[in-house]
Amino acid sequence: MRKLDFASLQVRDLEVSKNFYTNKLGFELSEATNPAACIFSYNKGEASFAIRKPIGDLDGKELGAGVSLWFAIDGTIEDLQAALLEKNVDLAGPIQVTPFGKAVTAKDPDGYNITFLQAN
Repeated sequence: MRKLDFASLQVRDLEVSKNFYTNKLGFELSEATNPAACIFSYNKGEASFAIRKPIGDLDGKELGAGVSLWFAIDGTIEDLQAALLEKNVDLAGPIQVTPFGKAVTAKDPDGYNITFLQAN
């Protein structure tokens, strides 16, 4: 294996999650369409992933536990953190200094960690 080409997260409510990713986190909807999914791009299309209606029954199952997607950002992590807090995004904690740079992690409606990284 050399590279992850695409990621898809199963969500309980497609519209709630679509609103969160577009209006709170600033992802852009892709022109690609799928009635069971929303495909997003970030940072002018450099990263893409999808949220989708469940494949199978998710009742009683914990979503998001242990899953984190990382996105590189332009600008400062402090500015992004301030923008996320202004939009009432639930953050997993304060800005963290990692071996890769500074990071802040948002929690999506299903508990997935969406981490933004200002690289060193």
